[in-house]
Amino acid sequence: MANKKTDSEQIIAMEDGPILDRIQGPNDIKKISKEEYPLLAAEIREFLINSISETGGHLASNLGAVELTMALHLSLDLPNDKIVWDVGHQSYTHKLLTGRREGFQNLRKYGGMSGFPKRKESDCDAFDTGHSSTSISAGLGLVEARELKGEDHTVVSVIGDGSLTGGMAFEALNNAAKLRKNFIIILNDNNMSISENVGGLSNYLNSLRTAEKYLDLKEGVYQSLMRSGNESMVRTLRKAKSTVKQMIVPGMLFEDMGLTYLGPIDGHDVHKMMRAIRYAKRVKSAVMIHVLTEKGKGYSPAEKHPSRFHGAEPFDVATGMPKKVREKANYTDVFSTMMCKLAKVKPEMVAVSAAMMEGTGLKRFANMYPDRFFDVGIAEEHAVTFAAGLAAGGMRPVVAIYSSFLQRAYDQILHDVCLQNLPVVFAIDRAGLVGSDGETHQGIFDLSYLSSIPNMTVMAPKNKWELADMLEFALEQESPCAIRYPRGTAYDGLKEYRDPVAMGKCEVLFKRDDAEICLIAVGSMVKTAEELYAKLEAEGHKCMLINARFVKPIDPSMAEYVRGSSLVVTLEENVISGGFGEQFRELLDERVPAEVRPKQLNVSLPDAYVEHGNVDILKKEVELDAESIYYRILEALN
Repeated sequence: MANKKTDSEQIIAMEDGPILDRIQGPNDIKKISKEEYPLLAAEIREFLINSISETGGHLASNLGAVELTMALHLSLDLPNDKIVWDVGHQSYTHKLLTGRREGFQNLRKYGGMSGFPKRKESDCDAFDTGHSSTSISAGLGLVEARELKGEDHTVVSVIGDGSLTGGMAFEALNNAAKLRKNFIIILNDNNMSISENVGGLSNYLNSLRTAEKYLDLKEGVYQSLMRSGNESMVRTLRKAKSTVKQMIVPGMLFEDMGLTYLGPIDGHDVHKMMRAIRYAKRVKSAVMIHVLTEKGKGYSPAEKHPSRFHGAEPFDVATGMPKKVREKANYTDVFSTMMCKLAKVKPEMVAVSAAMMEGTGLKRFANMYPDRFFDVGIAEEHAVTFAAGLAAGGMRPVVAIYSSFLQRAYDQILHDVCLQNLPVVFAIDRAGLVGSDGETHQGIFDLSYLSSIPNMTVMAPKNKWELADMLEFALEQESPCAIRYPRGTAYDGLKEYRDPVAMGKCEVLFKRDDAEICLIAVGSMVKTAEELYAKLEAEGHKCMLINARFVKPIDPSMAEYVRGSSLVVTLEENVISGGFGEQFRELLDERVPAEVRPKQLNVSLPDAYVEHGNVDILKKEVELDAESIYYRILEALN
């Protein structure tokens, strides 16, 4: 007697070849039979694991959202219907199901496919995202635009439980509660943002996860009564539903706000989610579908260590270990070590993170000083004002946030910290070009927006030792200080040049009174300037090299150093508008008479958004690499 075929063998027998091969464009998934859904999900996970192991990218979040994305594509008509992905790093399955499989070969590479939704990339990407907590606001705007234009399509915003800790999400929910038109919000609850979720909302969602028994009971009772023809009893029960919910499901926060709540639903059951979406499409108000998913599902290393596979470098599939072993410390490591060292002698020192404990290097500090570490969730605005309160209470807070995320708290920095001149230290990681995450993550505006704020001190270290010195210096000040440093390996050159850090004072590295060219570099660009100095000197040009150290206050003595030179070259990894170069030009105009004022070459980033790609390639494209700058200097001299 022949052995019975397994489910997988039966599915494969339906049609030869991978199911993914049959998906060439939007809505092709609807041609797949229901029996093939599990196999398609498995194929998608296998494809993502193998592809991201080569290119790097966001893995754990995408593995957790496979069935959720399938259910959306099976229930909607793209691109007519609109999906807004919060943050957007979980949109890889969406890209696969809209015919962009070939694009994964160049995922996050220069000129290749973005790791986030991009409207210019596909009509199926309804809104560009990259930062958290924006999807409900954007979706609400799309809904109102639909109504004003008299159109008829579905709008869905997908938001994670981590993103829901951001205040902007609740502002949008409050607005959505008044809506009397259809709008679907899917809460993708995996109990894991980048760092582990914290706070009251996380506890609330944990309690909601226990409510599945109530939902199963409700569904079973309704179906039994309907089969028996007792529709009047069903209507009576539905009227009493809210009361029962309040008794069994703790809080019912979302329905109390005025939203229709469905869930929690198994986010890895395509059929259950499709039923929920079909029902939600009929409701003439804002509906929240609460789905439970597992971050990293289907790949054991990502299930065990989801934060490590949030934004993964290329890795070995068998072990999950990175292919490239990092040998030297990066700036985040240096910051981490120095935080722990200084905390031993500064009991008033505390640290604040916005759901980026690992990414900003504060995990070791949190382990050593748990009572002095605060993770406030994905809430940068709150993080900054919370730190202001700590400072007003006599503590010395260090707020560690990525450059592009700190932009969200500009008002709080300005009004709550700097207006009161409170001693808050901002440790700004990922400053400058960060590469593969692209426009939304490039930290290229911080020198401009921070320098515009009164009472703020802005510094940038040339190497790892100067970062340590600047952090110690900042903690001794009685006013706000910001230290911005780049992603990647910490520069360990120029070790012998370590003048004490003094407020608003530059550091002259190579000085000569007869300098023809004066190079003044900020932070990460000192290394590049050092290369240029060596090349220009070797070719007979008389040069001087200055490490600016401070962007604000700018050192007025630099104007005297460059007096009489033919050319002064300012170098910074920041946009040209409002940056160091523009501030230095004002200094020259004020301090140096026209007859002895050198020509200035402002080497900075263009007043534009810089797309994703390898940092070295990006620097060549924007002429911020040593070779491009060298030729610009020769051109300026001639």
